[in-house]
Amino acid sequence: MTRDAYNTAMGGYDTRVDFRGEAYIVQTQDKGPGAQYIESLIYRSGRLLASKRGFYTACLGLPDAPDRIARMMEEQHKTVLGQIVEGRYD
Repeated sequence: MTRDAYNTAMGGYDTRVDFRGEAYIVQTQDKGPGAQYIESLIYRSGRLLASKRGFYTACLGLPDAPDRIARMMEEQHKTVLGQIVEGRYD
């Protein structure tokens, strides 16, 4: 079971996944042009398990950079959710 939320104020996603009796939270956000990466934080029962970063330096300055970054953020978030249900963070 998942519960998704897109936080427009922060520019990111926040999803809860219940898997094998544990509650996982995945938070993914764009850290901004100064940092130039997207970060996903994976929590289980309130404890930080892992983080994943995806850098988008190569697409900065392109006319469609905001769309590319939004797609990268969504794809990274979905990838981490898939890894949870595959048992990668057990």
